[in-house]
This record gives sequence, C-alpha cells and structure tokens, in this order.
Amino acid sequence: MTSEQISDPSQPEVAAAAPSVATQRQRASQLAQALRLELRKAVVGQVAVIDDVLTALLAGGHVLVEGVPGLGKTLLVRALARCFGGEFSRIQFTPDLMPSDVTGHAVYDMQSEQFKLRKGPVFTNLLLADEINRAPAKTQAALLEVMQERQVTLEGRALPVPQPFLVLATQNPIEQEGTYPLPEAELDRFMLKLRMDYPAADEELELVRQVTRSARADMLDVAPLRTLIQARDVLALQKIASELPVDDQVLDYAVRLARATRTWPGLAMGAGPRASIALVRGGRARALLRGGDFVLPDDIKGCALAVLRHRVRLSPELDIEGLSVDQVLQQLLDQVPAPRL
Repeated sequence: MTSEQISDPSQPEVAAAAPSVATQRQRASQLAQALRLELRKAVVGQVAVIDDVLTALLAGGHVLVEGVPGLGKTLLVRALARCFGGEFSRIQFTPDLMPSDVTGHAVYDMQSEQFKLRKGPVFTNLLLADEINRAPAKTQAALLEVMQERQVTLEGRALPVPQPFLVLATQNPIEQEGTYPLPEAELDRFMLKLRMDYPAADEELELVRQVTRSARADMLDVAPLRTLIQARDVLALQKIASELPVDDQVLDYAVRLARATRTWPGLAMGAGPRASIALVRGGRARALLRGGDFVLPDDIKGCALAVLRHRVRLSPELDIEGLSVDQVLQQLLDQVPAPRL
C-alpha cells in the first residue's frame, strides 16, 4: 500500500465526504505496517528496533540508537529516509564540529553589504545525527532548542523548522574511545533510547549472504526501497495516533511506572514527567501500529524500557555488582501491577 491520502477533515471540500474515524485508523495502521515491511527488506533482523523507530515516528518523538559500530544503526535511518518523501539531512558528528555547522550562521554578502542567514542542516524533516557522542558538549547542545521547541534562534531571530521534525541520533557505547557522554538535559529530550545488539546466528547468515551479493562493498543497498510516505502523511498519522482513546486506568499505569523509578531501590535518579508523557504517546503509537482501537497496558509496557532507560541512573553499589539499568527496570515492570481491562 502506498501513501493513499489519509483524509484531512480540516479541508472544507472533503469534510462532507470524510471517512469515519475507524476507517481513518485502519488506513493509518495499514500504511504504518507497509512501512514496517519495507524497512525489514533493508535491515536484516532488528525487528524490535524497527518497531520502536516507527513508534517514535508516529508519536512525533526523537530517537537515540546505541550500539557498537557495524550493526546497521545508520543503515536503518537511511532506509527510513528512503521510504520517506520529505527532506532528509545527515550530520556526521566529529570532535571539531562547531555548533554553527549544525544550526547555521550569518554570512556577509559583499554585493548587498548585509549579513544573510545561511540555514544549517537542522532545517529538515528527518535529521540523522550520526555518532552524536563523538562531538564535545557545546556542539551536542546545538540540538537542545530545536529538539524541544522545533525552532532555531539565529542572530536573534526564532526560525521554525519544517514539520514533521524528527532527530534520529546514533551513538557508540560510552566505554569506547573518543566519546563524550550526552548531558542529562539532552538525553531527556529523546523520547526513546534503543539498544541495537548483535544479530542472531541465522540473521547474520542472511545478512552476509545479502551483502556479499551486493555490489556496494560491505553494506546493504537501500536504493530498491519504495517511497511510501510523504511529510503530510506523517503529520496525519501523528494526529490519528494522538487521538486514540486511553482509559484512565492505563493513563494512571503510565504515571505509576514513571513515579516508581524515583523511589525504586537501586536507582539513584528517577525519571521526570517527560517520561510519563512519552509512555502515553508511545503507547498510542504502538496501538496504532498493531491496528488497535484503544491503548492497552501492554502497549505502555512494550515501550517502557526504551522510554525509561536513559532517564534513570543506577546507584553505585549496583553498578559495582555489574547489574544493568535494563535488568533493574525489568524488575520494576514485573512488580508494578498493570490494570486489567
């Protein structure tokens, strides 16, 4: 299914013939599932990561993907950009990258004898911030304003970025050489933090088979992928997802999960209210992705690890014992009771 118009009821000429809410939801779900199948053609394995990236796309949130080099983090974003008809920009973060290389700067024009604004690569729909933790803090901070407020202040002027706007950042594990850890304020602006692990044996076999057949050296080719979705379609999908009904008990469950991190034994720092909001937005997006008419507690639970893992900090004693944040959060998810609907 290609991007057949998901009708926009705000247009007066189609308002009279606008399809029902249920029909709109069904179309939106089919389009999201078609996008999922297309991405799986390029990215072998990593099924859960693909679903999480689509969750963020439908929820209008930013994504941080972590993993060792060579697992396909950049490939996943390039594949999504190939299926998306909007604007796409890539910034390769390096230690010498300046904030103005990200946001843009004023350039003196000799002919008009005036300064002109040259917009940076952040003025796009889909931004790949590749190896974001290879740049120092002042360059990382160039993304703070645009990620939260969808605008960039240049020479005292607030310039909005195109909508939809999504930052997909990749980072190497901070134990690796030449990395700068991201500050908490920036981490909190990412709706999801995803972990990309080594592929399973059969997936790696299929990956090697495909890549060695390709003419593109050691990488999979995204050129055969079809463009399925335009910028206006993404905005329509996000609107439909945001209007999916959430029962008060499910809403309460999302808030209880986030609040539990603040007093949970073994966590030195808990998640703030942004986590509660991200859980509900993520739950709505996952419900739409599976074709549901309302949000289930399992939709909230399904995105909880990705929402919470970068917003909490382990206490030093558990760190010494070798426990991971995910293990502690999994205990929390197992013990906080979910409502029965």
